[in-house]
Amino acid sequence: MTPGLVIAAPHSGSGKTVVTLGLLRALRWAGVAVASCKVGPDYIDPRFHAAASGWPCRNLDPWAMRPETLARLAGLDAELLVVEGVMGLFDGAADGTGSTADLAALAGWPVVLVMDVARQGQSAAAVLHGFSRFRDDVAVAGVILNRVGSDSHEAMIRAALAPSGVPVLGAVRRDAALDLPSRHLGLVQAEEHADLDAFLDRAAALLGAAVDLEALRALARPAGFAVPGAGFALPPLGQRTAVAADAAFAFAYPHLLEDWRAQGAELLPFSPLADEAPDPAADAVYLPGGYPELHAGRLAGNRRFLGGLRAAAARGAAVYGECGGYMVLGEALEDADGVAHAMAGLLPVVTSFAKRTLHLGYRRAATLADSALGPAGTALRGHEFHYARIVSAETGEPLFRVSDARGTDLGALGSRRGTVCGSFLHVVDRAGS
Repeated sequence: MTPGLVIAAPHSGSGKTVVTLGLLRALRWAGVAVASCKVGPDYIDPRFHAAASGWPCRNLDPWAMRPETLARLAGLDAELLVVEGVMGLFDGAADGTGSTADLAALAGWPVVLVMDVARQGQSAAAVLHGFSRFRDDVAVAGVILNRVGSDSHEAMIRAALAPSGVPVLGAVRRDAALDLPSRHLGLVQAEEHADLDAFLDRAAALLGAAVDLEALRALARPAGFAVPGAGFALPPLGQRTAVAADAAFAFAYPHLLEDWRAQGAELLPFSPLADEAPDPAADAVYLPGGYPELHAGRLAGNRRFLGGLRAAAARGAAVYGECGGYMVLGEALEDADGVAHAMAGLLPVVTSFAKRTLHLGYRRAATLADSALGPAGTALRGHEFHYARIVSAETGEPLFRVSDARGTDLGALGSRRGTVCGSFLHVVDRAGS
């Protein structure tokens, strides 16, 4: 199996994403066939990874995925696998599980800690001491100092860390040109970045000069999952599945699409923003999440797209929407200015961004009736991350019964009408036995 390592940090905002991107492209420049994965529920960072490395980036989610799914998705045919962590190294779901550290322990991968030392001196040694000794089953094998201010600052911190025995692989200077713009669900999407290649090249030049890439590669170890990689996350929604794919509907997990293809399904991409209708021969339509709220007026005027959705439902095709896709299947979507835009009208809900309310967390879910997701009682794992709220909903048939990561019952979620269904839940994998 491909040798791998984990890039993690003590906390969010340490710069591990930019460090990871710079390392990926610098290694690619060095002739290394380097692939990457991203820990946790993230649609945006993987697109940047893929642009930097030239390889598709998969998610590895130790809370939402079964161990056999993790093992299967980590089996990439590359020379090196770089796995970017999520949040702080030991931060996970509300029940305390699913952290980057949990994944590193399951796989046996060493951890390289990215430490933001912009406001630290010798105190960095205490941080490293705690993180390297917190869990016996997690090996912090190297450190990259980030946002270093000067030569003397670097020398001071290197001297303070020396007694730890953890090698400093490099020191990266502060550079405002490496800041990435963001919006309410994370970074602005890779395809919207004005000059992504130039940004990645700059990051690669900086990281390639600052970090000992050979020493980094030498730390990598093949994964040692206790179970073999096996099984698919979900059955395909249909034999010919139309998949919405553009800047408004970009939040589709690569492993789900790969699994559907591997099970023989034909995926037919279409762009709602370009007013394209789903293929009329499709027996299923998938509307993933994304940013439809930023394009609500345009989508409301796209008659071919909305008419195509209604025609698919009328002929009995399975139509499934997640989060943003769910909102577009509803009666109307109210934008941040409070303007309501008519949507497909296939589900009896009206959603709004006028008063943003954060909904965030992992979810256990069970289907309440037969649907494209499986027979009634199908157990799934996924997550919610959105700021929308339901302002109006007719009494209808819910799609799921859900609970949070701690097991607290959250009641019903989503809606279904005939062969159309959707909810705010992003499904990641079926639940383990």
